Amino acid sequence: MNKIIKIESQDELRALFGLHDKNIRLIEKEFKVKISLRGDDLKINGTSVSSVKAAQLVAYLLEAIRLNKTAIGEPDLVCLIKNFKQKKRAAVIADFPPAALAESAQKCKVVGPRTKGQEEYVEAIKKHDIVFGLGPAGTGKTYLAMACAVEALKKQEVRRLILTRPAIEAGESLGYLPGDMIEKIAPYLRPLYDALYDMMDAERIEKYLETGIIEVAPLAYMRGRTLNDAFIVLDEAQNCTAEQMKMFLTRLGFDSKVVITGDITQSDLPQGKPLGLLQAQELLDGIEGIKFNYLTGQDVVRHALVQKIIEAYDKAGRNK
Repeated sequence: MNKIIKIESQDELRALFGLHDKNIRLIEKEFKVKISLRGDDLKINGTSVSSVKAAQLVAYLLEAIRLNKTAIGEPDLVCLIKNFKQKKRAAVIADFPPAALAESAQKCKVVGPRTKGQEEYVEAIKKHDIVFGLGPAGTGKTYLAMACAVEALKKQEVRRLILTRPAIEAGESLGYLPGDMIEKIAPYLRPLYDALYDMMDAERIEKYLETGIIEVAPLAYMRGRTLNDAFIVLDEAQNCTAEQMKMFLTRLGFDSKVVITGDITQSDLPQGKPLGLLQAQELLDGIEGIKFNYLTGQDVVRHALVQKIIEAYDKAGRNK
C-alpha cells in the first residue's frame, strides 16, 4: 500500500530526514516500510497497517516542524515511534518538542518529559513536597529531577539546591582512593555533577558551589541538618539502608521539596541488608504530600537497546 505526503520546502525536508537521512532510516526500520522522495511527494510503501502508521507519524513530524521550526532529535523520534506503534497519539502537536523544564548549557536542546510516565513524574514533583521517582535505568528519573531543581532555583522558588547520594561502590571494591576527603568522594557524586553541568554553564555552577547555593555531598553529610528553603535530590536511593532513609526524610525543612530516585533492581547494598527504599514504600505510601511515581521500560529514552535489555532482565527475573 502506498501513502503520499506533500513536502512544502527543502528546509522541512532536511529537518524531517535528519543528518545522513538518519530519521527516515529509523522510521523505515521500525515500521518496516520503504520511504522515497519523488519531486515534492514523499511516498511510503508497506503493508496497509504499517504504511498508515508511518504516514501518520511523518505527517505529525512535518506539522511539528512547521509549527516549531526545529530539527528532530533522536530521543524524541524514538519516543514518538513507540507511541505511534502503540496507537498513542500525542495530545497536541504544540507539545513537540516537549515543554521545556530547563535549557541545556549548550543552548542546543531543551530538557523536558518525553513520555506520558515522565510527564506524570514532573507533574508530581510540581505538586508534592516529597516525590519518589522509581524505575529502571534510562527513564530520566535523576535527569528530570535535576531539571526541576534547576528551574526552581532560576525562578527563585528555592534559595539553594542540595544534591546527594549514598557513597557506595557498585559491586566492586575500589580500595583506598587517593587525595583528600573531597577528592575521595567525588567519583561517587560524578553522575550528579554530569547532569548539573548539562543544564547550567560551568562558570555559574562553580560560583554557586563556592557560595553554597548548590551543594553536592554524600548522604552521610545530611545527618543532624534541617534543610529549609531548598530543593533536595537524593539519587540512587536503592542503596540507602532503612536507617539512612529515615534520617534523610526527617531532614525536610520549611519551604523545601525533596525528590528521591532509585531502581530497586540495582541495589548495591550487601545481601540481606534491608533496603530503605522498600521500607519507605511500605510505610509512606498513601500519606498526603508524598507521591510515589513509577516509571517503566516504556519511559526509557536512552539508546533503543536499553529498553530491550531491561525487558530481557525483567523476563529472566520473572522466570526464576
